[in-house]
Amino acid sequence: MDLGIRIEKALDVALTKAEGADCPPGLAAALRYAVFPAGHRIRPRLVMAVSEACGGSDPDAADAAAAAIEFLHCASLVHDDLPCFDDADERRGKPSVHRAFGQPVAVLAGDALIVLAFETIARGVPGDARKLGGLVRLVGQAVGAPAGICAGQAWESEPTVSVAAYHRAKTASLFAGATAAGALAAGADPLAWRDLGERLGEAYQVADDISDIAATSEQTGKTSNRDSLLGRPNVAHEMGLDEALALLDRTVVEAIAAVPVCPGQAQLRAAILLETKRFLPAGLVRTAA
Repeated sequence: MDLGIRIEKALDVALTKAEGADCPPGLAAALRYAVFPAGHRIRPRLVMAVSEACGGSDPDAADAAAAAIEFLHCASLVHDDLPCFDDADERRGKPSVHRAFGQPVAVLAGDALIVLAFETIARGVPGDARKLGGLVRLVGQAVGAPAGICAGQAWESEPTVSVAAYHRAKTASLFAGATAAGALAAGADPLAWRDLGERLGEAYQVADDISDIAATSEQTGKTSNRDSLLGRPNVAHEMGLDEALALLDRTVVEAIAAVPVCPGQAQLRAAILLETKRFLPAGLVRTAA
């Protein structure tokens, strides 16, 4: 089955359970609104692609890990858009969740997606306690403290922070969790795959920084120029657009080189090269030039 179809099916099945008859209608609607329609699904694709490259021996575990990673990503977007953080009006080309449903429901929807992520892992790995425990630990580290996406968000409230530390926690941590979880789902060593995820996360954040200053809201589907307005660290601001584009290219090369030896190494490297070409909106570089 195509990875994209597998991802959408896994997300829909898990959300359907969360939207049961006892769920308040507004919360149920907000959960689905936050997850669908699809964004790029880069992180869950990475989970499944790594799992397949390592042999794909446990597709149920890979599907569960991929869905969990995407739920956590969506939860982070819901919370990131709130007035207490970025106060963003738009996400994925439509009103942000708190604009569509109000702040209380948005907070609860983000919380519920976090819980749903770990429920999904538990359902997907019912008979292997070691794998279940490993996936919960890896995913938890990617989203919590001291260096997960919650920590990345918290750095925005500190008086000073290095761009590298900020990006490593806010973005690269979940990418590293995705590659490690994909490997573990297939029975491979997750530690060997973290460097790939961290490099890809760095590349993605550099591209996001470039897009924030050089792309339109129509190109990105979210409000542009927020980093400058809110005083957030941004590598394109610090080093200039040309240098940031060069850094993006170098980091992608490093990420591809970081793919460990595995049965599907060549195919995974080709897939990563193709996926990273989508990190920047079409036409952005020409517009910036």
